[in-house]
Amino acid sequence: MLSRVLRGLLYVVYALVVVLTFGLSAYVSFSLFVRSGLTTVPQLKGLTRAEAANRLTDQGLRLRDEHSTEDSSKDSSRYSRYDDEVPAGRVVQQDPDPRTPVKRGSGVELVISKGPQRVEVPELAGKGLPAAQSDLSGAGLAMGHTLTAFAAGKTEGSVLGSDPGAGEAVAPATPVDLLLAMTPPRERFIMPDLVYRNYEQVRPYLENKGLGFGSVRFERYEGVAGGVILRQFPLPGHPVTRQDAISLVVATAESLPENVS
Repeated sequence: MLSRVLRGLLYVVYALVVVLTFGLSAYVSFSLFVRSGLTTVPQLKGLTRAEAANRLTDQGLRLRDEHSTEDSSKDSSRYSRYDDEVPAGRVVQQDPDPRTPVKRGSGVELVISKGPQRVEVPELAGKGLPAAQSDLSGAGLAMGHTLTAFAAGKTEGSVLGSDPGAGEAVAPATPVDLLLAMTPPRERFIMPDLVYRNYEQVRPYLENKGLGFGSVRFERYEGVAGGVILRQFPLPGHPVTRQDAISLVVATAESLPENVS
């Protein structure tokens, strides 16, 4: 009885060994068959198009780009882009990604770097601040600091120059500083004390200095000789420019009219 049980167990063990051996052989054979047609995508970032094509060929793959028939319906702009790190003309991205298992003969799509994006600073000299801001915004640049400088003959607030200068290629959103014109300050004089001075002597002296007169009134004033200045505006010590008008009240003799302009 025991010998029969042992014999049965041997048959069962034998059968299990046969099944496992067959299954393992089938799995290995299938895996080798499948894997014999697969490869992995190499790392292509930073290579030129020609270098990437050669590496793909060595791996049993091919380059797929905008010139291939299968991709003719796609937007060619997707095959290049600006990048601040990867130099122009080199691979910045690939599809499929590196180390992805693919069938031999599959195509790999590349995105080539156009280098850092640059925009040109527009010509802003002579423009008012609002127009300059509009031009900078339209060019994709930012408004930087504004400085002012005296500039004779220039419109107040107009642009004298920019930093970076017109025509320079810079990164988008770069702030551009502007130098704006200011009208030079007028030459100022200190108003002298003219009271009790002779009008006929004072007037030509001040006119020779470039100062102008406004109203000059003549009034009778007892005890004061004709032609003597009685009152003045601006008052003594007040700052004046050549554009300011000086008004006087002058004592008159009996023979002179009371008001003269």
